[in-house]
Amino acid sequence: MLVELNKQVFKSRVKRIYDGWNASKDDDYSSIVEADALFLLAGDPASEDEPMRKGTCLQQWLLGYEFPSTLFLFEKSQISILCSASKAKILAQIEDKNGPIQIKIFAQAKAKETPNDSLFQFAKLFLSKKRVGTLIKESHEGKLIGEWDKLVADADAKPEIVDMGPAVSAFLAVKDVDELRTTQTAAVLTSTLLKYHVALKLESILDKESKITHDMFAAQIEARLGSGEGNTAKGPDMKVWNRGKGLSDVDWQLVEFCYPPIIISRSTKTGYDLRYTAESSDDHIAHKGVLLVAFGLRYKSYCANVGRTFIVDPNPDQETQYNLLLSLQAELLATIKDGISAREVYYHAVAYIKEKKPDLEKYFVKNVGFGMGVEFRDSAYVISAKNGRVLKSDMILNLGLGFSDLVDNSGQKYSLHLVDTIKVETTRSTLLTEGTRSSKDTLFFLTPESDDEKPKKNERHTPALPRSNVSPQKLKMVAGKVLRNQTRRAVQDDVHITAAAKLVEHQRELHEKLQAEGLQRYSEDGGGTGGKEGKGWKKFQSYKGEAALPNEVDRLRIFVDRKAQTVILPMHGSAVPFHINTIKNASKNDEGEFTILRINFQTPGQLAGKKEDTPFEDPDATFIRSVSYRSPDGHRFDNICKQITDLKKDANKREQQKKEMADVIEQGSLVELKGRRPAKMSEAFIRPALDGKRLPGEVEIHQNGVRYQSPLGSQKIDILFSNVKHLFFQPCDHELLVIVHLHLKAPIMIGKKKAFDVQFFREATDVQFDETGNRKRKHRYGDEDEIEMEQQERKRRAMLNKEIKAFAEKIAEAASTSNGDTLELDIPFRELSFEGVPFRTSARLQPTTECLVHLTDPPFLVVTLADIEVASLERVQYSLKQFDLVFIFKDFTKAPLHINSIQSTQMDDVKNWLDSVDIPMSEGPVNLNWGPIMKHINESPYEFFQQGGWSFLGGAGGAESDHSDASDSESEFEADEEELAESESSDDGSDYGDSDGGSNDSGSDFGGGGEDESDEGDDWDELERKAAKSDLKRAEGAKKGGNSDDSDDDRPKKKPTKANGKATNGKGKSKR
Repeated sequence: MLVELNKQVFKSRVKRIYDGWNASKDDDYSSIVEADALFLLAGDPASEDEPMRKGTCLQQWLLGYEFPSTLFLFEKSQISILCSASKAKILAQIEDKNGPIQIKIFAQAKAKETPNDSLFQFAKLFLSKKRVGTLIKESHEGKLIGEWDKLVADADAKPEIVDMGPAVSAFLAVKDVDELRTTQTAAVLTSTLLKYHVALKLESILDKESKITHDMFAAQIEARLGSGEGNTAKGPDMKVWNRGKGLSDVDWQLVEFCYPPIIISRSTKTGYDLRYTAESSDDHIAHKGVLLVAFGLRYKSYCANVGRTFIVDPNPDQETQYNLLLSLQAELLATIKDGISAREVYYHAVAYIKEKKPDLEKYFVKNVGFGMGVEFRDSAYVISAKNGRVLKSDMILNLGLGFSDLVDNSGQKYSLHLVDTIKVETTRSTLLTEGTRSSKDTLFFLTPESDDEKPKKNERHTPALPRSNVSPQKLKMVAGKVLRNQTRRAVQDDVHITAAAKLVEHQRELHEKLQAEGLQRYSEDGGGTGGKEGKGWKKFQSYKGEAALPNEVDRLRIFVDRKAQTVILPMHGSAVPFHINTIKNASKNDEGEFTILRINFQTPGQLAGKKEDTPFEDPDATFIRSVSYRSPDGHRFDNICKQITDLKKDANKREQQKKEMADVIEQGSLVELKGRRPAKMSEAFIRPALDGKRLPGEVEIHQNGVRYQSPLGSQKIDILFSNVKHLFFQPCDHELLVIVHLHLKAPIMIGKKKAFDVQFFREATDVQFDETGNRKRKHRYGDEDEIEMEQQERKRRAMLNKEIKAFAEKIAEAASTSNGDTLELDIPFRELSFEGVPFRTSARLQPTTECLVHLTDPPFLVVTLADIEVASLERVQYSLKQFDLVFIFKDFTKAPLHINSIQSTQMDDVKNWLDSVDIPMSEGPVNLNWGPIMKHINESPYEFFQQGGWSFLGGAGGAESDHSDASDSESEFEADEEELAESESSDDGSDYGDSDGGSNDSGSDFGGGGEDESDEGDDWDELERKAAKSDLKRAEGAKKGGNSDDSDDDRPKKKPTKANGKATNGKGKSKR
């Protein structure tokens, strides 16, 4: 049976109904005390737009399911149910002949059967009562309801009808253990969605000033539970839900929204509305002022609700008002407890407002919440001044505080609210929903208040800039010249030490967080697969039966069947087929007059080969390792061996291609725009390039994707928005191309190759522009002409950037509308770029808000920062001019990404950038062999994190000690003037030796460097000190060497000191 009812839950809840019915002294049940029966009516199901009816809630509470077109009559000793025959079979599960309350089911006849008198029998029972309690405010429709109303209307005597709504509310109000557990899960779901999606997404929208409507943002929130139908259906967004605690066993089919999420900002045309019947409008979200968010989730029919206020650039009054709501919530949590009435709670809230801010009393809401459970809003338990109902322990309330129709300094109206789900306990109440409540999480200060804060405005468009290791005083220049500053070195050291200390402290926090998340992510039983997930012995079928064997088998000779990819071998008078994938290889040897053909098979337990660690399903199975045949016909065996080898090569090639294409998806159909022309980018080239002559084509934006059309219309490439992971725009500043780049979630086929990245670009050259008709060029020449050309070139590039960027923004907007999820346009930050070797050649790598990219030349590189677990800086040594960067991904089965040969002069910039985007990093003097390391981690991630996780890499503190050592040694070097002179004379003989020795430190290091590169910004003090060094050097050389020629002749004798890759210190044993 598909529908299974919980009989024990039904019995316990029916007992609660009868206990309340018989409790004559309880005011909650006073409306039904004198009733002879309780009548529950259910017609056709209500539409999805209507709120759940109280009668449906009572059915859900009793049975766990809704039963439309069903009538329940509760009598003192019996429950009578009128329903269809199919429902009668389901409801038979709750019958209990030995129970105190008997269940009697009146099953109506099926449509094709003769009608019975079950409806008349049920009506007879109903009409025999004097007073019947029912839900008089509810109206129902349907065939059964029509027949019932006619039958009752024609009756002579009718029972008196009383409203049992308040009593039903009392039945549902106090929750049992199972109900509390389910409500707690609903609250965790609601809190998780708030903390890990809604708040973060809203902050991103405000930060980037994204253009998105209220209803679109509400639709994106709803899409976290899945969207679409049929083949296009998407499941829940587990990236969000996996971050919640205790949600691993949630049945996602039983999770739904209580009402469409409500998003309101000051641009909403209907104004601020704190009611839950409000709707998100189609206006764009305002990026300033007050924003209200409210949504609720239902799990197994039980509700939890949350509402938050976000304020951008709040004024002092708004800060005070919001903080008052926070303190009022804490006050009411201590006030609401078992035995207090709803009226007393509301009066206490008003008194608190009067005491703290009397002028806000008139703006305070008319009620501060309501009872909640299966029914989202129980009107019998509204917490207002008119309700005298007593609150009891284990009730669930929606505590909603707020001020409405407030007016700001500009005269605009706004409202504030703070809504949470709470549980009433004996001495106080506790919050079930949590997160994003404090003022630091909900108040955003984006407008700078002084000149010092103005750089903060750029934070909306760029990630946190690297912490500068340069003193602010070093930037003081007049007419391009550095000013004299005696205290620069001390200030610079202080700034560097402070920045380095902050970086080390932040990295320590990131590593601690990474370790905690790792332990939480992986269970104690391992959670790893060792890279063997899905690994096993495949089964292959050559033929479906003996009849399918080729005719050549009758001759009992070795036969290679290319069509079936099978080798048929004669064994003991039988033809035995072996699929080519079971054969490892074939070899042939000549021995005298005979030729021996040996065929080796794939078997487990081999010392070498891919299958050595693959278990077989039957550990007692016996395998054939090889088969040998001998024949005097060497020519035939040559031919057979070649056929088997070629067939094996073809099979391996097919298998390799199959693996490569395993992640390639078949996209859906592009839905073309109708009724208007699509936005186009003309004269665009595509990469990867299409077959044929290289000609520019057009890119068109359609309803659910973009299409690239070749010039003659012979070839086209469709890319659906649902498959786009990142969208980039790279301007032609300092580049020859202006680029729109799409990075895909899953690769598609372009020609015969799969592609993760598709790029549309234009060339920013003079050929792209028409310069005909410029008559001024005839009469002007020289510098003026060149200046004009440069100005025109800058204008052309600016126009090209503007045009292509506008097109890219249209793609982002169309994708957001199609997907229901915002696709942000990302622009690389060239000022944060650095050179490295991610593949075989050096490339300029540029950070963006969400990625690290190289888009200029193929192969392209797009690394999503959110996918990075930790970054490892390798070959970090004082003597080396370059270092390597390795990214380890959160998916441990994915190979780490190596970016080699980054200049050491950019190390601080790289480290500061990694720290600014919250990527934990480490540094070490040597390269690590990541293959075995990742294999060990994959075998048991839990054990790896138990043993300290990534702590074996060390922290990012090396930079601090390196720089401090360098500055210490430099200060000692300047301290003693005699040592200065002596060492400088020695250095004079090793000027070239130093550069040679430096290059010998690492075979892979290249490029100039050393201290000459760092002298570009020397001030006058530094230049004078260097001049003094040079004078002392010459004087010392003249004293000891007699003349400069002798000294020069002696210099080559110091070359043996380069064997260690180090220059002498000036106190060496050189001959003079």
